[in-house]
Amino acid sequence: MSEVKIFAGSNSTDLAEKIAKNYGKKLGDVTLSKFSDGEMSPSYNESIRGCTVFIIQSTNQPSDNILELCLMIDAAKRASAYKVCAVIPYFGYARQDRKDRPRVSIAAKLIANMITSAGADRIMTCDLHAGQIQGFFDIPLDHLNGSAIFVPYLTQLNLPDMIFAAPDVGGVARARAYAKHFEVEMVVCDKHRKRANEIASMQLIGDVEGKDVILVDDLVDTAGTLCKAAQIIKEKGAKSVRAIVTHGVLSGKAYDNIENSVLEELVITNTIPLSQKSSKVRVLSVADLFAKAIHAVTGHTSISSLFI
Repeated sequence: MSEVKIFAGSNSTDLAEKIAKNYGKKLGDVTLSKFSDGEMSPSYNESIRGCTVFIIQSTNQPSDNILELCLMIDAAKRASAYKVCAVIPYFGYARQDRKDRPRVSIAAKLIANMITSAGADRIMTCDLHAGQIQGFFDIPLDHLNGSAIFVPYLTQLNLPDMIFAAPDVGGVARARAYAKHFEVEMVVCDKHRKRANEIASMQLIGDVEGKDVILVDDLVDTAGTLCKAAQIIKEKGAKSVRAIVTHGVLSGKAYDNIENSVLEELVITNTIPLSQKSSKVRVLSVADLFAKAIHAVTGHTSISSLFI
């Protein structure tokens, strides 16, 4: 078995340190130099010849982070690494996974091609915006599920009248999976957009009177949809409204929207580093989940035990 080495991209240093610690390794030594114009030049400061290399980098604020990841993969391959696995806790551009209107890019496929062309032998990620993105890669992909983090947390809350809600029709399958696990009901918020990040209208399908509602989504960006859904649910008589969301992109007026919302709390993971703190945002760690997945991959064992 080849030696395992774990390295961090500049966007995921804190998470990578936690993953490496849980795995039982020190984080590898890599330097990212930049020219005056911003051109990046990564270099490994230790031998990786014949090693299985894991490069951890989320691609939020995506352009530089995606390019940095590709450069790190290329550098590892040229340094004679045995295998290179790109660990991408948050996969940017995943919202552009199809042509939903004329003359647009399928950006998720383009990014998949870039990472594969850079030389990645394997991908590891968590809660893709759309599951079919797995098919955009022609190399093995391990798609971890945030439910392994959220289910224990929700269980210890011990809410007496729990019910799950999808903030839009696209999230129905995700909310239904939680509802099935906890053997409770679910509701759906049906929204209509005029343009990206702007909601024209929203309606609630289902009864939430006297319920402790848990909104479920894969990512929260400006938090407009989430806060609007929470407001409507509360107006319909819900006792409390929380949200569990894997990826806290939290851009624009997200923090203000959350602070001024009726949400009891927004529970996210640390796939993306927070830009600021909020009294309503609780962060759970995915480090142990990824460390166990890396152990399974390097030990050639099943990762199915990591799924709930």
